[in-house]
Amino acid sequence: MPEPEVVDVAVIGLGPGGEHLASSLATAGLSVVGVDRRLVGGECPYFGCIPSKMMIRAAGALAEARRVPELGGAADVAPDWTTVADRIRDEATDDWDDAVAVERLERSGARFVRGHARLAGPGRVVVSTDEGDREIAVRRGVVLNSGTEPAVPPIPGLAGTPYWTNRDAVRVRDLPESLAVLGGGAIGCELAQAFARFGVSVTVIEAFDRILGPEEPEASAVVHAAFEAEGIAVRTGVGVTAVAHEGAFSIGLADGTSVGADALLVAAGRRANLGDIGLETVGLDPEARAIEVGKRMRVKGAKGLWAIGDITGKGAFTHMSMYQADVAIRDLTGEKGPWADYRAVSRATFTDPEVGSVGMTEQQARDAKLRVGVGRAELPASSRGSIHKVGNDGLIKVVADLDRGVLVGATAVGPCGGEIIGMLVTAVHARVPLAKLRRMHFAYPTFHRAIETALGDVS
Repeated sequence: MPEPEVVDVAVIGLGPGGEHLASSLATAGLSVVGVDRRLVGGECPYFGCIPSKMMIRAAGALAEARRVPELGGAADVAPDWTTVADRIRDEATDDWDDAVAVERLERSGARFVRGHARLAGPGRVVVSTDEGDREIAVRRGVVLNSGTEPAVPPIPGLAGTPYWTNRDAVRVRDLPESLAVLGGGAIGCELAQAFARFGVSVTVIEAFDRILGPEEPEASAVVHAAFEAEGIAVRTGVGVTAVAHEGAFSIGLADGTSVGADALLVAAGRRANLGDIGLETVGLDPEARAIEVGKRMRVKGAKGLWAIGDITGKGAFTHMSMYQADVAIRDLTGEKGPWADYRAVSRATFTDPEVGSVGMTEQQARDAKLRVGVGRAELPASSRGSIHKVGNDGLIKVVADLDRGVLVGATAVGPCGGEIIGMLVTAVHARVPLAKLRRMHFAYPTFHRAIETALGDVS
């Protein structure tokens, strides 16, 4: 192996946070090497956020067109998936080519190596490339951002069948007549509804007692009802016992029934890429579910090592990876902070109705032994909801710590729920007193005005 290349910082994994961190440190004058065996930019632009939201946007336009008869006339809707597939290929992913992202990274002054990187002891990284192994030694530190991959449960018969993960779903050019979705989380629900609105017969199978399990139960119920109203079959509280494929899929369920489908999407969560990055060489457990980090993103128990993104277990969101990258950048460049604060972590699930959430759920607040107050407001009963009419399902729910007089969590379900939540994120993050929130004025007639009603409902 050649002599080690010596740099200030090595970044393992160039998803959104890793790419941003490597570019920013290089721009700040540090010598940086970024390594990734897959596409620079990570899951989000090629298989996750961007292509899936293009699918959802198109599906939403079809759904709105179908609502025209209830609101103002007539409309004929003829879905054409080719338009969506072409847009994903041409606009979102450059046909799954990262040349533009690599050029952007290198223009910042960072060097890029395509290969599989592993830690080889404190301050050392070995990269396996097509040309052989190369070693990197760091002066300042190594940043881990190895991300996650689709989790595939060990269901008898599943291995070897042509099932999809989200990575396959966004590449689809010819739609099946029917689709079974294994998993009722955010990814499964978003893609299920998008395909259903293009005419695919969809069944969602969820082992837990409700879809969108991390959300408030009220949010799950609203989305569940919306799915069934659109003809999406939802099977909850039942596990999958076996999968068979002979021209089509047959999915056996624990209650003795089965579901047949032309295609199967496995959306059963994500698993952290930690097993083969050399954690054992720096005293860490490669079997861990996540890497424990402090408020500066320094890995606990390992000197000269930082971690960001999905592998930290703080939320598998692009915005979390970018946020943590900025924290690590400040630490690596000697700034004074601010450091990581997870009180007001927000997320959005782009179903219709859309779900936006921040902070604690009601149950989490009760489990934390807070004196909890809860307020709700139904969107259909609001001024904007009655005007909006069809497609106005949803609610606002706020969770308060009554002892401190502040919100600790909130959920907005309905049209633009992911946008409505923005104001509530600010309230949770800044600890705005309930009394002050109640004295605000809320524009009329808007969906976010229902926040005022929910605040008034808190007792």
